[in-house]
Amino acid sequence: MTVSPQDKARILLEALPHMQRYDEEIVVIKYGGHAMGDERAARDFARDVVLLEQTAINPVVVHGGGPQIADMLRKLGIRSEFVDGLRITDAKTVEIVEMVLAGSINKQIVGYINAAGGKAIGLCGKDGNMVQARKVRRTVTDPDSNIEKVVDLGFVGDPEHVDPTILNQVIGREMIPVLAPLATSANGGTFNVNADTFAGAIAGALKAKRLLLLTDVPGVLDASKQLIHDLSVTDARKLIADGTISGGMIPKVETCIYALEQGVEGVVIMDGKVSHAVLLELLTDHGIGTLIHR
Repeated sequence: MTVSPQDKARILLEALPHMQRYDEEIVVIKYGGHAMGDERAARDFARDVVLLEQTAINPVVVHGGGPQIADMLRKLGIRSEFVDGLRITDAKTVEIVEMVLAGSINKQIVGYINAAGGKAIGLCGKDGNMVQARKVRRTVTDPDSNIEKVVDLGFVGDPEHVDPTILNQVIGREMIPVLAPLATSANGGTFNVNADTFAGAIAGALKAKRLLLLTDVPGVLDASKQLIHDLSVTDARKLIADGTISGGMIPKVETCIYALEQGVEGVVIMDGKVSHAVLLELLTDHGIGTLIHR
C-alpha cells in the first residue's frame, strides 16, 4: 500500500505530542522470550528502540529467554522442573542459563540494535553490582495430603537491591542498555531472576516514565475476555481477588503494582508479537495494551 506524503505528515504530527511527553524520559521495555519471535520481528523491534532513542526518549531493554534456555537444555539432555512458573535452577542449569541469557541472546539483541543504527551495550545485573538478589523459596501444598512444604528452587533469586549507577552513566548518552535478568548473590554468585520481576525492579530504581511488558497476550482481559485498556491499582487488586486475573497474569500484574509503588508512572502489559508494538503504544493516541496506573 502506497502512503501519500500528506498521510506521512499526518502520522508524524499525531506522534509529536507523544514524543514531547516522553522527551528525555526513561522507558523500560521487557522484551519477552516468546515476544522475540523470528529474526524479522527482532529486527523490527530493534529499529523501534533506535527510533525511540533518536527522538530523545531513553529506552532500557530487559530481555527474557525462557524458550531459548529450554531449547539449549533439551539439546544438552538436561531436564527442567517448574514450580509456580519458576524454573528449578541447579548448579548445572544456572551455568546454561547464564550462558544463554548473558551470552547468545543478549549479544544477538545488541547486534540487531547496532545494525539498525543504535549504540547498544549488553549488560546483566551482575555488572557493577547492579542487582543483588536473595534466594527464592516457594511453599506448595500437596494435593493429596494437603500438607505444605517448602521447595528449594536452587539458584533463583528476587531482586533485593538495585544500584543504578552504571545505568545512569549510560542513559542519555546515545547508548541503549540491554540487560539480561541475572543478579549477583551476596557472595558473588549468580541468581536467575524472572525477567518481569527484574524489569520491574530496574524501572522502579530508575523512576521510569513507563514500563512496557511485552508478552504473548493482548493485555489484561475482563470476565468476557475483552481487553481492559485502563486499570487502576485498586481495580487490579479487585480483579485478582475475584479470579478475573488468574494464572500467569497474576505475577505480571503484581510486578506492575510493585513498579508503580517504586515510582514508575505507568506500566503497560501488551502483545509483543504485534508489529511495531512499542511505537504503537508510546507514539499513537490509543495504544494497544492495558495501562496500569496509580
